[in-house]
Amino acid sequence: MASIPSTFRAFRIHNDDAGYRSGIEDVSLDELAPGEVVIKAAYSSVNYKDALAGTGQGKILRRFPLVGGIDVAGHVVASSDKAFKEGDAVLVTGCGLSETRDGGYSEYVRLESRWVIPLPDGLDLRESMIVGTAGFTAALALLRMSENRQTPDLGPLAVTGATGGVGSLAVDIFSSAGYQVHAISGKPEHAGYLRAIGADAVLGRDALATARPMESVRFGGGLDNVGGPMLTSLLAQTAPYGNVASAGLAASHDLPATVMPFIIRGVSLLGVASAGTARGIRDEVWRRLASDWKPCHLDRICTREAPLEQLPEVFARMLAGDSLGRTLVTIG
Repeated sequence: MASIPSTFRAFRIHNDDAGYRSGIEDVSLDELAPGEVVIKAAYSSVNYKDALAGTGQGKILRRFPLVGGIDVAGHVVASSDKAFKEGDAVLVTGCGLSETRDGGYSEYVRLESRWVIPLPDGLDLRESMIVGTAGFTAALALLRMSENRQTPDLGPLAVTGATGGVGSLAVDIFSSAGYQVHAISGKPEHAGYLRAIGADAVLGRDALATARPMESVRFGGGLDNVGGPMLTSLLAQTAPYGNVASAGLAASHDLPATVMPFIIRGVSLLGVASAGTARGIRDEVWRRLASDWKPCHLDRICTREAPLEQLPEVFARMLAGDSLGRTLVTIG
């Protein structure tokens, strides 16, 4: 067994009589949630959920204190599960990290072995965390759409919130999978970025501004990260038997829709809940992400690398809407 220091650095979140606060602390392995596998973390990432948890602007954590970070990748240093041995490269995304158990913003992370994914051939640790929960969510959406007979022949896939983490990776992944992609964004200054990562067209938010229950067909389907009227408009412009995957609520959790797209065009609205995805599906998504769906522009999508100390600044920018692509967190 590799030597594990008695204490190590972790970004920990508290909510007690002293208020809601977060920051770097020295913690011990015994202070972390139980699990069969201990890894020395190399990378994590920043997701919108991480920013909400780290600042208290969203009710993410179910207990306190907890180490933040819903993603982590690194090497096994100890395991009581024979499926993993010292030196194995592994990753975990979601699965209760920074919600019900300590997460990935820590130099050492203790994990339940049932959620630990061996790093698939075709990805290195750095790439796996640029992908992270954001890319997993985008690929899970594509898997669900594909299983419901989505094909490129139905027309382009729209991606809302396209400059964010999930949106950026969706543009790249969908393009890699052979689809035309129409990126929808309220940030026209980033149109060049979106084209560079695979978008065939970049549209403003006015493309989804209609309030009518049905419109002329414009898209074969899409991935919505926004919610509210934009999702409603996307449904109204989707081709017969096309699929729209819902993965976020950056604008609203409401859905002011009618049943008309469903009963007239047979459009399907598919939910994407990445955090609790069953292990078999999780394995399949990561297999695809390391092979035929691997994003081609990860170095462009990773627009920032930050150590643990810079997390508060990254969270603030993300919540202010001033972020682009993905932030990789460097730990080891």
